[in-house]
Amino acid sequence: MKKAIPIMVKSNADWRRELSPLAYHVTREHGTERPFTDDTPPPGAGTYVCVCCGEPLFAADDWFEAGCGWPSFTQPADGETTGAGAVGQSNDLRFGMRRTEVHCKRCDAHLGHVFEDGPPPSHLRYCINSVALRFDPA
Repeated sequence: MKKAIPIMVKSNADWRRELSPLAYHVTREHGTERPFTDDTPPPGAGTYVCVCCGEPLFAADDWFEAGCGWPSFTQPADGETTGAGAVGQSNDLRFGMRRTEVHCKRCDAHLGHVFEDGPPPSHLRYCINSVALRFDPA
């Protein structure tokens, strides 16, 4: 049985104090950073964690070059691709499109979206705003 993820709740004022203006806009207001802001490969083994709460989200080993301008991963670090793990999912119907938004289950930070056009074996592409992540080397 998986361990429940403790929920972190903070006020908007607290988030504004702790995050850069761009990180606040992306993670708390469901914004998007410009493509190619930082889509470089990871510098080695490690884990990408939520910039807001530090929850482990994606392993460096699951990063791949998608050419879309944002960091892309084949799966969350816990391997849970249904939204039941640390990376949650919800329907996003904004901008006249139907997409699957992904967010941090611990603090509800908007991370990006998941698409079904990734490489095998998952065929998933977690397209994530780089400002929503922090890299922790192994």
